[in-house]
Amino acid sequence: MALVPDVASSTDPVLVEEHGTPIDAPGLNYFVFGLFFIFGGITSLNDVIIPKLKELFTLSFFEASLVQFCFFIAYAVVGIPGARFVKKIGYMRGAVAGLLTMLVGCLLFIPASQSAVFGVFLFAYFILATGVVLVQIVANPLISLLGPVKTTHSRLTFAQAFNSLGTTIFPYFGSILILGSLASITAAELSGAELDAYRTAETQAIVNGYLGLATALAVVAGVVWMFRNRLKGERHEETSFSEGLTLLKHPRFGYGAACIFLYVGAEVAIGSFIVNYLMQAEVLNIPEQEAGKLISLYWGGALVGRFIGSGLLRVVSPGLLLATVATGAITLIAISANSTGEVAGYSLLAVGLMNSIMFPTIFSLACEKLGPRAADGSGIINVAIAGGAVIPTIYGALADATSLATALALPALCYAIIAGFGIFARRPA
Repeated sequence: MALVPDVASSTDPVLVEEHGTPIDAPGLNYFVFGLFFIFGGITSLNDVIIPKLKELFTLSFFEASLVQFCFFIAYAVVGIPGARFVKKIGYMRGAVAGLLTMLVGCLLFIPASQSAVFGVFLFAYFILATGVVLVQIVANPLISLLGPVKTTHSRLTFAQAFNSLGTTIFPYFGSILILGSLASITAAELSGAELDAYRTAETQAIVNGYLGLATALAVVAGVVWMFRNRLKGERHEETSFSEGLTLLKHPRFGYGAACIFLYVGAEVAIGSFIVNYLMQAEVLNIPEQEAGKLISLYWGGALVGRFIGSGLLRVVSPGLLLATVATGAITLIAISANSTGEVAGYSLLAVGLMNSIMFPTIFSLACEKLGPRAADGSGIINVAIAGGAVIPTIYGALADATSLATALALPALCYAIIAGFGIFARRPA
C-alpha cells in the first residue's frame, strides 16, 4: 500500500474538484474501496453461475451468454439516467440507492428458483446489475477526484485492486457452494415435473449464496446511510441528456468510451466461458467445480497486476503501459488458442494479469480534464460497460459455430483496438 500514500495512508482526505471547490470527506477512501470490493465480487459470480445454469436448462453457449447480456445491458439502460439521479441526490445517497437495489436483485433469486424458469433468473440479474451500475457511478468519479490530478491513474488503479480482491475471492467460494452439486443425474435426462423439481433443488445453492449477500448489503447500506451527509460542499454541473452525450464528440473521450466497451466485453467473454474451456479434454480435462475454482487465478492476476500497476503508472506513461498489456493479452490468447493441455489453460488464465490496469487506465485517460462533468463522463462510461452484454453473446454464437478456442479471435481483436488507444492517448489531455 505504500505505493500510493495519498490514497492508502491518509485517513482524512479532501475531495477536490477541478473547479477548485474542496469537499470535506474524512475517511472517504475506505468507503470507496469497500464499494469496489462489493460490486467486483458480485459481478464475478456470474462466471460461476453460467456453467451451472447451462447444465440445468440445457443451454447452448449463446443462450448461456444471455446471463451476461441481461446483467451488462443494465449499464446501457441505467448508465446516463443513473448519473443524473446520483447528481440529484448526491454520491452517498446514490450509493445507498444502489446497494438497496442490489439487495432486491439478490432476493429475486428466490422466486427464480421456485419457478425454475430461466427468464426469471435473467430478470433477477438485470435488477441486481441496476444496483451495481448505481454504485459504480458513485465510486469511479469519487476515487478519480480523491487527490491531485497527476496521480489519478495510480489512485484509480489502486482502488480497482479492491475490485479485483472481490473478483478473486467470490468465485472461489462460489464454486464450492454452487458447483459442488452431489446430483448423479443431469437435466438432459429429465423432463416435466421431475425436471422442474431438479432445477428448483439444484438452484437452491444459488439462492442461499445470494441471500447471504442480501444480508451483507443491508448492513452496508445502513452504515452508508448513517454517513449520508459526510460530503461537505458537494456540487455537480447540471446538464441535459443531450449535453451529456456531447462528451462523445471529444475524440479522446469517444475513443476511450469505445475501448471500455471492448475491454469489458473481452474480459467478460473470456471469464464467462473459461470454466467450459478448461473442462475440455484437450485443455485441462477437469471437473466443473475444479475449473470454477481456477477462475480465481484469472481475476487474481488482475488483483496482483493492479497493485503493481499502481506503482508503475507513477513512472511510466499510462498510454504506453496500456498498449503494452493489451499486446500481452493478444499474445497469451494466441498461445492458448494454438496449444493444448496446461499451456492452453494457464496462458488463457494469465490474460487476467494483462487485464489488470486496463479499465482504470482507459477510464482516467478518457476522462482527463472533465472537472465538474465527471458524473456525466462516468455515466457514459457505464453505458459503454454494456460491452459485457454484446461481446460475450457474439463470442457464444461463434463458439457454437466453431469452437471456444477459435472464438478467442474476437477478444483478441478487442485488445488490438485498445492497444491503439493507448498509443493515441499516450500524451496528457
